Amino acid sequence: MNNDEKKNRIDVLTEKLNEASRAYYTDGAEIITNYEYDDMYDELLALEAETGYIRSDSPSVNVGFETAAGLPKIVHEIKMLSLNKTKDRDELRAWLGDQKGLLSWKLDGLTVGLTYENGRLVQGVTRGNGVEGELITANVLECKNVPKTIPYKGRIMLRGEAVIRYSDFEKINEAIDDADAKYKNPRNLCSGSIRQLDPKVTAERNVNFYAFNLTVLEGMEINSRQERMEWLKTQGFEIVDYVMVDKNNLLGEIDKYEAAIPNFDIPSDGLVLTLDDGAYAATLGETAKFPKDSIAFKWRDQQAETTLREIEWSPSRTGLLNPVAIFDPVELEGTTVSRASVHNINIMEDLELGIGDIVQVYKANMIIPQLAGNLTRSRNIEIPSTCPVCGGATEIKDEDGTKTLHCTNPECLAKHVKKFSHFVERDALNIEGLSESGLLKLIGIGAVREFADLFKLSRFEDDIVDMEGFGKKSFDNLTASAERASHTTPARLLYGLGVPGIGVQNSNLIARACRNKWPEMQGLDEEALTDIDGVGDVLARDYAAYFKDESNSEQIKDLLEVLTLDESFEAAGNKLDGKTFVITGSLEHYSNRKELKAEIEAEGGKVAGSVSAKTDFLITNDPNSGSSKNRTARELGVEIITENEIIDMLK
Repeated sequence: MNNDEKKNRIDVLTEKLNEASRAYYTDGAEIITNYEYDDMYDELLALEAETGYIRSDSPSVNVGFETAAGLPKIVHEIKMLSLNKTKDRDELRAWLGDQKGLLSWKLDGLTVGLTYENGRLVQGVTRGNGVEGELITANVLECKNVPKTIPYKGRIMLRGEAVIRYSDFEKINEAIDDADAKYKNPRNLCSGSIRQLDPKVTAERNVNFYAFNLTVLEGMEINSRQERMEWLKTQGFEIVDYVMVDKNNLLGEIDKYEAAIPNFDIPSDGLVLTLDDGAYAATLGETAKFPKDSIAFKWRDQQAETTLREIEWSPSRTGLLNPVAIFDPVELEGTTVSRASVHNINIMEDLELGIGDIVQVYKANMIIPQLAGNLTRSRNIEIPSTCPVCGGATEIKDEDGTKTLHCTNPECLAKHVKKFSHFVERDALNIEGLSESGLLKLIGIGAVREFADLFKLSRFEDDIVDMEGFGKKSFDNLTASAERASHTTPARLLYGLGVPGIGVQNSNLIARACRNKWPEMQGLDEEALTDIDGVGDVLARDYAAYFKDESNSEQIKDLLEVLTLDESFEAAGNKLDGKTFVITGSLEHYSNRKELKAEIEAEGGKVAGSVSAKTDFLITNDPNSGSSKNRTARELGVEIITENEIIDMLK
């Protein structure tokens, strides 16, 4: 390249890297892989050094992301710079030289600065662009482990990382029904949680803070960085885990950190090495972007070359079709991998993927399989015009520069994954180990098209074992659970089918009325249904219509071929016939309310969720409580009884 071509390349790289940073830090979207970003960044540095041409918006001289609208802005008293990095262990040891240093985790969250005066937290601020950050004091006060007050009454400033642990991140995502609404990674969730206008969001998401640097300590002199870290612990701060190193033990300590990665609950993307001698470090100064007293060590991801065999389009319940690269199996970081998410169409186009291409694969942070590059770049893959699940038309959507593929068919099976997740839930067939995301993967590979397929998964063993999040052990556990679930009752089957208006209570009610015989339950007409006490006209109409539907009948026929129904029946007692009960508060003799409810219903009683004029008894072990149910019962003249009294009635 001549000089003009090199400058043009710098322009292209700068714009691409800035676009990727904005998408990642602000929108939580990944439009290029981490590996591509690092490669382009290193190329940019080399070209800038060679030509002397450095744009004012170059990521080589700017830090982080621009501050967002909505939060107050503040200029940092001391600039909050990012770190230079290396992936070379020998280079890291050479950088340390004869000095001693602190080697610690490089946590992957949001860098935050805190200021305390007279023992109280007075300011919290994000790193922002390194010069200006966002004022987030109220949010920081909601971090679960940030002390609001400390013993020391002088003025101090410190820095640390706000993070959300993997375990908390998984709990947050488990509570979200919509697969596409789930958060992509803890880093982006943390950033969004702590940069909220409403501090309650920060508290709800269990954001933690780990201190890694004490920058100002007025009224005391502590030169050693290690002693500063230990002093922060005496003030009530949790600090980033670290070890003291020199050139002799540095590499061995890196190995220990590397071995700890699989069990480390806090997101991390490498290590940080900081000089211990504060006075010496101060003489080194800084560049426009980096301090010279610290350096980041990024894991040199093990890379392998393999052949791309296909792009699988993994469905979601909103119609989004996610591209997944399927390639010949390779060994990486001690495990065999054969698939990696490509995230979106942008990355596919950037890598110019084609079937049969030789691709480079690695594990991001030694955990998540990713494509690093493409040596062949044949670009022969066509974006499918029809959905691989239902055959409906697809469309490409472009949102803020991120291109994604979507199925337009509202009847697509993937969009109705909820009916399958209902079918496998505990009160229905109770197939353990099948989340909504797992069901979507099974639907995506064609293993599940109807309910009966959940009991025939052995036909797709190889495909399922190779799926992300599965494996041989998970497959064996899943099929064993399905085998157990195949021995069930008519009431569970009825509830699992998802007949409109039929919950657990109605399923049991109808099963008892039919003496637990499935053919009778399936053949009920509207008149027979309304004769069952508790079944109304609307429910009866919808129930009868469901079983008359030809496609439903076919599904049930297929199911009955793989299920074993226990149709044994014990006639219900009548000790509580016609009586309506409400249960409130904790129980002592029953493990849960469902257990007591089942006994009441077995003797002809009914259990309602709220107290009304139709309620005969309120069951509570705290009759004098001021709870709303107790108050309502007293107002309506409903008799209040204890758990021991209902036990006597059941005898």
